[in-house]
Amino acid sequence: MRNVTILPFTNEESLVIACDNSGGIGEKEYDFVQASYETVGYYGFRVAVMECIAAGATPMSVVIHNFSGDESWSGLVNGVKQGLDELGIEHIPITGSSESNFSLMQSAVGIIVLGKRPVRGSVVPSYERGMKVGIIGSPLVGQEVMTRNDEVAPLAIFKRISELRNIIVWPVGSKGISYELSQMGHYNIDEMNTAVDVKKSSGPATCFLVVYNSEDEKEIRRLAGNYFNVVE
Repeated sequence: MRNVTILPFTNEESLVIACDNSGGIGEKEYDFVQASYETVGYYGFRVAVMECIAAGATPMSVVIHNFSGDESWSGLVNGVKQGLDELGIEHIPITGSSESNFSLMQSAVGIIVLGKRPVRGSVVPSYERGMKVGIIGSPLVGQEVMTRNDEVAPLAIFKRISELRNIIVWPVGSKGISYELSQMGHYNIDEMNTAVDVKKSSGPATCFLVVYNSEDEKEIRRLAGNYFNVVE
């Protein structure tokens, strides 16, 4: 299962909670990575919403925990709105709070995405032996996220692929591709053959895995375009 919490909500739907945090990334003097708060908001939202969608949920609300000061709020919100626009999602409420009593020396932000999914039926397929694995996008971290943003898997592509039947989408986080495959239950990690560094951090989910049956590869390649990386 994805890195989310799933709670019964009604007899028909479950509540899905996904989140992401960042620290030392922003516009403050002592931040390790200098980035606009719009960028911080976008990538924090990106991680949480990809986790939510990968769990079979439809996003319905965003919560921002902002420890970077009141002046960063509008940038964070604009970053979230950018992500929502890429996903083609409208009318999602954005709420949250800012720490304004005390000023921190470094930026810190947490973002929660709430979603809902049906209780009944097969929501997310399970990995089975013989299924193929593709990597969409490149694993990037830190300053690479800004300087090589043309290698970041677009949210629009993630959403389109996630809507295909009988496939699994799995965002890759800071522990890298090989870790995510082990969590998924992939049996032949040591035998993987790909040009992508499977041990490298993927930071704010700059790439994701798609697990599929061979007959679906043509459609996945069409949707992913040049972002598709082969795994033999």
